[in-house]
Amino acid sequence: MKNQDTIQILQEEIQRLRSENEQLRENLRTDKLRKTVIVPDEFAAIFDNAEKNVSDYFESLSIEPEQGEIIINNERYVLFKSSSLSYEFLDIIKELYSNRPLDEAIRIGNNFLFDIAHVLGKKDASSFHQRMNLVDPVEKLAAGPVHFAYTGWANVEIMPESNPTPDENYFLKFRHHNSFEAQSWKKVGRTSDIPVCTMSCGYSSGWCEESFGLSLTTVELECEAMGADYCTFIMAPPEKIKEYLNANEKGKSTEQFDVPIFFEKKYAEDRLRASLEQKETLLQEVHHRVKNNLQIVSSLLNLQLDSVKDKATKTEIRSGIMRINTMARIQEMIYSDISLSTLQVEYFFRHLFLSLVQAHNIEFLPIEMEISIEVEDAQLSPDVAISIGLILNEIVGNSFHQLEKTEGKFQLELKEDHESYQLCIVGLVKNNAWDSPENAFALSLIDLLCQQADSKLTMGNKSGYSSYLFTIKKTQDK
Repeated sequence: MKNQDTIQILQEEIQRLRSENEQLRENLRTDKLRKTVIVPDEFAAIFDNAEKNVSDYFESLSIEPEQGEIIINNERYVLFKSSSLSYEFLDIIKELYSNRPLDEAIRIGNNFLFDIAHVLGKKDASSFHQRMNLVDPVEKLAAGPVHFAYTGWANVEIMPESNPTPDENYFLKFRHHNSFEAQSWKKVGRTSDIPVCTMSCGYSSGWCEESFGLSLTTVELECEAMGADYCTFIMAPPEKIKEYLNANEKGKSTEQFDVPIFFEKKYAEDRLRASLEQKETLLQEVHHRVKNNLQIVSSLLNLQLDSVKDKATKTEIRSGIMRINTMARIQEMIYSDISLSTLQVEYFFRHLFLSLVQAHNIEFLPIEMEISIEVEDAQLSPDVAISIGLILNEIVGNSFHQLEKTEGKFQLELKEDHESYQLCIVGLVKNNAWDSPENAFALSLIDLLCQQADSKLTMGNKSGYSSYLFTIKKTQDK
């Protein structure tokens, strides 16, 4: 009985000591909790709870160097020297981009630091919210500054004017005490002309963005590395941040502050791409309307043709209709091309000529036709293409009117040298009849179009057939 009494007494004493030990730990934890974050009174209860949850999370710290692991609550962590992510990183960036202006090099480095920290903040927040079963946005936010302190970034003080609401009016003003970035500069006796707590901006905005489901960014107003007493920040939606800068920094231009945007380069590229897509859509619409208007004019002229009795007038109207239809075909080729600003040379000449042959019904005649195009992947501007297309229309049209239906020959050959393209057309008629009075207008039009295309047309005969050598300067292929 005596041994049993002794055992019972010892067990009771052990239980008492355990209770006292737990109470001491709780008291110690409570003392520590009060020192990580400073918040306005209305948020005190929420942050006290966050202090306890985060403290419990970091209780199980295990460093196993033989395994190369640091484990906290079954999560693997890694450590970095703070200076590696502050002034040392920027020194490397300045060296790598020494061929660029200093402010541009610093901006490149800071954008990278902000982006990577923003991602870290979002993912750490998401993981913590799930582990702690946090639902309320402010409770989600509250875990962030405490986690921030336990992981060695800084101590956070949230200012009374803050308004952390889950809408466009979200606003947070806060200070960092003992910021790892600013202290890295100060410990080596260096100062900066600009704020240096870029990763703190990215991490804090990433955590709060994940907590509130809003796009947020952070701007550092003043920095200890610049000689200020505190590192002070404001956080808000990107579209509202300048409004808060004006309100908080009276007398200072907002241009003095670099407003970081998560993946700013991608954001700019997306905006540029959207702008280009919008402009391309508008250009497509303009080209489409131009083609439709040309077709309307052609249809009106065709209607007018029915009431014209004079043969010569009818011929002129038909020529005008063919010119309009040619411009419409070229317009269609322009707006069907993905670039909208150029036409591929081989595609243009081959398809335009075949469409002219079809329009003049030459394809139904016993004509021997040969097309030879030997050029590199070159392009023409729409203006030059329209001028050349109209010249081709005049040549094919004039030749067709004189064509002997029992025989015919046609060759189109396109070559190039360093300075120009040479388009040679041979055939359809054996005798060049351009000097007839009815062709005076066509000749004048060809001469004008050649000037517009900065090109030259030489007419002659080859193997008994009319020939046309059209020289197009390559300087127009832009």
